[in-house]
Parts: sequence; C-alpha cells; structure tokens
Amino acid sequence: MAEDRRRKTDNTQNETGPVTLIVPSHPKYLYVVRSAIYPILTDAGFGRKDARRIILAVDEACSNIIKHAYEGDHTKTITLTITDAADRFTVRLRDYGRKADTAKIAPRDLSDIRPGGLGTLFIGAAFDAVTYDTNQEQGTLLTLEKKKQQVNV
Repeated sequence: MAEDRRRKTDNTQNETGPVTLIVPSHPKYLYVVRSAIYPILTDAGFGRKDARRIILAVDEACSNIIKHAYEGDHTKTITLTITDAADRFTVRLRDYGRKADTAKIAPRDLSDIRPGGLGTLFIGAAFDAVTYDTNQEQGTLLTLEKKKQQVNV
C-alpha cells in the first residue's frame, strides 16, 4: 500500500540528504528533475497526490528560473538540493541569473483566464514555506519547505 506509507515519528534513520542535482537550464531536462524527486518523495512518506503537487511546483519553479532568471538562456545551470528530514522536506533551487524581484512575484488573478502565470500559485499551494534569498552575489536561492505529517505505523 504505497499510498499509505508513512514514517514513524521516532524513526530518524530514514532521513536523506542532502541530494544535489545540477541540470542544464533547458526545459527538456525538467523530466530529469521530476524523475529524481519522485522516489525521494515516496521514500519520505508522501502519497501520490502530494508527491505530484510537489513535483509540479518544483517543475514550475525551474521553469520560472529558465524564463525569468536566465531569460531563456539554455547554457546555464540550476542546482537543486533536496533534504528529507524527520519533520520537513526541503528543496533549494539555486540559479546564477538575474535576481528575483520579490515585489513582483505573485500569481495572476484567477478570473483572468489565459495560459500561464499560475506557477507561483502552484508553488504556494504545494509548500508551507517559500523563501527567495536574493542576498547572493549573483542569482537567487529559492527555498521550498513542506512539513511532514507524522503518523505512527
């Protein structure tokens, strides 16, 4: 019953991390990101529905890096660092492009029906904490955190 897999509250041996993945800033490599994260999420105790939401959110964040930080330049890289701790699952996305303008980061109004512009909505819905660190010398460090429900099995 993969859907019901949960980590015991007293079991910290299953903690993983960090796992680091460096991918080219090209959309065709986002499948590598999605494929790498899924087994880590299931090992962390997330069910399929939550895992899919988290994967979609990370995919959107990477797409935003490619589009906004790198302005479509496919010669750059995105570094993902994934940490599975007992109480939370964390994904850090590091780019070396244009710094994120946090004042302009917001999902578009849902009544404005058109393609695009919902990535930050998906990210905010999938994660409990979303932090943009623009204090880097170059680029942005995006930290996405998801608290884990502890269930005794």
